[in-house]
Amino acid sequence: MTEHRNAALKYSQDHHQETLVKMKEIIAIPSVSTDPDHKEDIQNAAKWLEKELHALGMTRVEIFPTPRHPIVYGENLSAGEDAPTVLIYGHYDVQPEDPIQEWKTDPFTPTEVGDNLFARGSTDMKGQIVACFSAVEAILQTGKLPINIKFLIEGEEEIGGSHLEGFIKENKELLACDFFLNPDTGMLASDLPTITYALRGIAYFELRVQGPKQDLHSGTFGGVIHNPAQVMTDLLSGLHDDQGRVTLKGFYDKVLPLDIEERDELSQLPVGDEFYSGQAGVPKLWGEEGYSAVERTGARPTLEINGLYSGFIGEGQKTVLPAYAMAKVSTRLVADQDPGEVYEQFKSYLAENAPDTVTWQLDKLAGDLPSQSDRKSKWIEAYVKAAEAAWGKRPIFKRDGGSVPVVVHIQQSLGVDSVNIGFGLPSDNMHGPNEKIHLPTLYKGIEALVHFFFNL
Repeated sequence: MTEHRNAALKYSQDHHQETLVKMKEIIAIPSVSTDPDHKEDIQNAAKWLEKELHALGMTRVEIFPTPRHPIVYGENLSAGEDAPTVLIYGHYDVQPEDPIQEWKTDPFTPTEVGDNLFARGSTDMKGQIVACFSAVEAILQTGKLPINIKFLIEGEEEIGGSHLEGFIKENKELLACDFFLNPDTGMLASDLPTITYALRGIAYFELRVQGPKQDLHSGTFGGVIHNPAQVMTDLLSGLHDDQGRVTLKGFYDKVLPLDIEERDELSQLPVGDEFYSGQAGVPKLWGEEGYSAVERTGARPTLEINGLYSGFIGEGQKTVLPAYAMAKVSTRLVADQDPGEVYEQFKSYLAENAPDTVTWQLDKLAGDLPSQSDRKSKWIEAYVKAAEAAWGKRPIFKRDGGSVPVVVHIQQSLGVDSVNIGFGLPSDNMHGPNEKIHLPTLYKGIEALVHFFFNL
């Protein structure tokens, strides 16, 4: 086993260029899931994955259609019944490239600049998928698999993964595994291997406040018609108190408190106020009193206004009293909060605080539960040793402020725990212009994956 491990590690190191070529191929496909104009690109990305899974050595590969974007599955169970089975997750869809004018390179022309590869989808998460492929390839090209491998790669993660949950529930036997590997998180720095043991859930809403039947002349009607934009801003400003806490009644009732040991561990992470203010480019941080920045972004629930629209917002001036105002609002949730309960709390807030001069409508656009993994599971311990072998240091444990709904779906339907890792960095501009991936970190991650699969 040691000889095979060393051979696989050398193979991965000798084939960086081949890994890079594959990354460029899949990244160049503009598989933007939210845009109907990219439907053919989505299909092409799925077909690319199908071809690569066959070439990789998967003995069963299948594309499963859904009402929107297909799911790609592959497996190699040659290690036998006595070996553990890992289900590896990925998503091949990407965010839109907007704002295009802020990109320094073409978003879908992978461009090397120093140690980085710039392109949409490079870090989120086509680079992570290719890293998993490369690790498996290195093992198969130098011997037999020590574990059984299954791949589950979807095309709707960036639009809520609406059809994946049903697919998992309907295919429990196909997807049966001993644990779930989710490489869709990341690292805090290139020399800090990271394990994410908790992910926040989400409840996403669209709020519409309706006033008059149409836009009105602000001179004629101003002062007698309650302006929906004013009502909206009043309602939104009341969602937080002066201590930075969310004011929805019952919002914190089910939040699991942090114990002393966990707060002490989180306090030792190498990220403080300066990290967050520096990354965001703001003069000072804001948030819930009594908690550090690390705790606020991973262990505490939050509510954010994601978008606002009302009236005239073009250049110049137009004196209207708008007919309506619309806001996009999201909450990030922690264990044991429930998106459905938060929806009811938000509706109760609006019923209590919205004036009778307008009408309102609240729609829940998305909702997923938070998740938390056992930090001491044998699967995580195997990756701890793998990261130590690759980076020469023990990985750090962190909570992540984002949401990866598939982790909860797998836990609920298959009853297995997850290992949440990834090789993206905070500076990789995920979802933003000039997205990139740091290639030396990715290559080191491939080595960690090789160690991981042998450790199992």
